[in-house]
Amino acid sequence: MAGTPAYLDTHTVVWLAAGKLSRISPKARARLETAELLLSPMALLELEYLHELGRIKLAGRDVFQKVAHETGLRLCDLPFPLIASAALDEQWTRDPFDRLIVAHAKANGFAPLISADEEIRQHYPRTVW
Repeated sequence: MAGTPAYLDTHTVVWLAAGKLSRISPKARARLETAELLLSPMALLELEYLHELGRIKLAGRDVFQKVAHETGLRLCDLPFPLIASAALDEQWTRDPFDRLIVAHAKANGFAPLISADEEIRQHYPRTVW
């Protein structure tokens, strides 16, 4: 995808990998078709965590590679100190995954974040759902 960058939240990647497009809102699906899709490395780590807990079958790396192959999703390579600095302001959550995933989008020019997470949507105005 060659459009404006947009980050995917972890559950969005899981649904894409499983082919469950019906779980993704029409507005979010439209953004998926036009954006340069990015994934925070923290979301990749969360995918692996979900796999280790038995909540998803594929390893995080495999989920990422499947979705990357199908959509052009790529891992964001912004420097971690920049992300950590942005995360300092995300005091609305104690979830380190959500905090750093939002910080990634924020640090990249307040890029959109495709997420169904209600708490993220309440606190990050560029959430698309």
